[in-house]
Amino acid sequence: MDVMLLAKALLLGIVEGGTEFFPISSTGHLIVVGDLIGFQNNADVFEVVIQLGAILAVVWEYRQRFLGVAQGALQRDAQSLRFISNLLVAFLPAAVIGFFAIKAIKHYLFNPLTVALALVVGGIIILLVERRQRVPRVNSVDAMSWQDALKVGVAQVFAMVPGTSRSGSTIIGGMLFGLDRKVATEFSFFLAVPTMFAATFYDVYKHWHQFTAADVPVIGVGFIAAFISAFFAVRGLIRYVSSHNFNAFAWYRIVFGLVILATWQLGWVDWSV
Repeated sequence: MDVMLLAKALLLGIVEGGTEFFPISSTGHLIVVGDLIGFQNNADVFEVVIQLGAILAVVWEYRQRFLGVAQGALQRDAQSLRFISNLLVAFLPAAVIGFFAIKAIKHYLFNPLTVALALVVGGIIILLVERRQRVPRVNSVDAMSWQDALKVGVAQVFAMVPGTSRSGSTIIGGMLFGLDRKVATEFSFFLAVPTMFAATFYDVYKHWHQFTAADVPVIGVGFIAAFISAFFAVRGLIRYVSSHNFNAFAWYRIVFGLVILATWQLGWVDWSV
């Protein structure tokens, strides 16, 4: 087994788990870091599968909530059924558009320069949203209506552009539509579960013939690294949003994006496009 390949998988797993739930684009970071270290081992499928490791960290962290919802649904509890229906409503826009457009998006937009531009634009949008004076209309995930969920789902569609950030789109979109910052963050976590499960299994199904026995250790290392790093990231973000805004993430996005563009323009890094 190639030790260097495993080291690259470990690094990408840490990057994925550490960025998946922050509004800074995990896919964008994976594209940039993967391009920088020359990771070519079924890269597209690898990135989607290790994202599942990060999502399972949310399932574990909120296991009591998910179990409670499942039990409530079996008992026809109205609150549990509304929670499930809200997730379904929010999931559908990205699922439908992604089914028809993901191939073109990956072909034309999955490159470091698109990521850099999206990082900068997204950072500016976050700063503008945070400057707005607003009183949250929804202060609990359980108080969300299906219309609130649909609006967040539409916002998630924009995350198909790499560098935009799925969590960033859903959190900032939710805040724009009247959700409290912590509510928007938690609903973004919950929405990630059906979204990433669907994306993972769809990609694995489509590319099943590409997998070999040699891919198992590489994917396994990345998967475990993503799970562990995401577990700590989720806990850290919930504590952070309780008393901070997202301006720090916005400036990080802007600086990171400008660095990529500058190194490309100056010829210091040969970003593949």
